[in-house]
Amino acid sequence: MLTTFRNLFAPPLHIILLSAAFMIGLSLAEKRADCHGISKKNINNMIFYGFISFIIGGRISFALQNMPAFLKSPLDIISRNPEIFDPLGAVAVAFIAAIVYGQRSGLIFWNTLDALTPFFAILAIGLGLSHLAAGTAFGKETGLSWGINLWNATRHPTQIYETLASLLIFGLLWFKKQTPRPGILFLTYAAFTAGSQLLIQAFRGDSILIFNGLRQEQVIAWVALAVAFILFESRLKENQ
Repeated sequence: MLTTFRNLFAPPLHIILLSAAFMIGLSLAEKRADCHGISKKNINNMIFYGFISFIIGGRISFALQNMPAFLKSPLDIISRNPEIFDPLGAVAVAFIAAIVYGQRSGLIFWNTLDALTPFFAILAIGLGLSHLAAGTAFGKETGLSWGINLWNATRHPTQIYETLASLLIFGLLWFKKQTPRPGILFLTYAAFTAGSQLLIQAFRGDSILIFNGLRQEQVIAWVALAVAFILFESRLKENQ
């Protein structure tokens, strides 16, 4: 009976890791918020509303895409099954919620993104660890000595690559001298992250291929990197 109770209510390890990263990231974002002219209360509220919108939005988005199944069993939308979730829909709803809160609170866009950068950076580290714990985002098969045994094969430890890259990016930005130009910190983080994904995705074994063999995640990373560089240059010119 006790084992059944634990299995029912104890969250999986990857959820625990993500939750820990969420709390640490929030704490660090609050610590640096004043440096960017944003109050701790506003940072806390924005992340809280974004998180709630992320959870609800992901479930609703999944339900809308699978409407026939949920019409037969509407209560499935509150199931503990983590597969009933649409990540892209969740991110879109969370982004909209954060934008609405920021506008109503009169927050400055670039300053707010800079203040949130430590949260994003720590969350990326937690995401890499959660992938490792869940066995997701796995690598291609390899004969290298540092490969890990996963899904009946020795594979590139892409989850570890992801975690180490995110940890390095966080360290570089956390100890980086603060710049008076709003937006530069966040855009630097975005560029570094996109660049690291370009490399890591080449070793992934579960990539979605589009356009006759291009990896979808790498295409997205190229676009994100290009946008980051364009906005970076724009911010530098604007603040001269």
